[in-house]
Amino acid sequence: MRLIPLLIAAAIGVPAAHAQDGGLRTVAGANRAATETPAVQGFVNAMQVYAFADGMIFQAYTAPGAITDIALQPGETLIAVAAGDTARWVIGDTTSGSGDAKRTHVLVKPFASGLVTNLVITTDRRAYHLRLASNARIAMAAVRWTYPQDELIALKAKAEAARIAAPVAERLSVERLNFGYTITGDKPAWRPLRAFDDGRQTFVEFPASLGQGEAPPLFVVGADGKAELVNYRIQGRFYVVDRLFDAAELRLGLKKQQVVRIARGRSKRA
Repeated sequence: MRLIPLLIAAAIGVPAAHAQDGGLRTVAGANRAATETPAVQGFVNAMQVYAFADGMIFQAYTAPGAITDIALQPGETLIAVAAGDTARWVIGDTTSGSGDAKRTHVLVKPFASGLVTNLVITTDRRAYHLRLASNARIAMAAVRWTYPQDELIALKAKAEAARIAAPVAERLSVERLNFGYTITGDKPAWRPLRAFDDGRQTFVEFPASLGQGEAPPLFVVGADGKAELVNYRIQGRFYVVDRLFDAAELRLGLKKQQVVRIARGRSKRA
């Protein structure tokens, strides 16, 4: 792998040693820029809390005779731990808690002061990169992380769940609703209670038991009698279709298919 940059350097007249030195300086600079060191505002009691980000290197200071606890995210499963220097460091792991609160702890202790090595921890969720340095007297008691990306995903999921759970009626103008739809055909447990539109979207209301079984797909029936699957979204016990249609069918099953037909008739306002 080293031959390619060296050959390129030789081809353009740059001495190989200079090219290699330049590459090493680049790596060193990138490592320094990516290293997160302890900050006063990051401590919770004696525990340093870093904000996790992929590719960052997190500094941990250790000392002989003291254990530094590296605590992973609750529920995270440890896959492997690897250190650059395993001869002069004691590295082990344990767990605390149970169930969803179960947490893995990687424990590190140096044999002497003045040592520096790196530590890579891989889990089922991410890879942690740490720089371990030992000194004669002071050790960090513990290190853990917050996970901004996970928190953002959780907030988005919560907002989406709240949007879906919001009653459909909250966003509808009652005086614009048209209930002039008829529902015919088979009578399965999921047969819709009613259908209506607001002049722009069509809403199909199902019994509360809809979520307990398989939901039927919705097909719009064209003037030629051909049915085609239409895009819709499920909001609570409603199908919301971002268009109007004259006829549609709900179909479920293969050999003995259940079919419920929805047809729009004359406008019937609320």
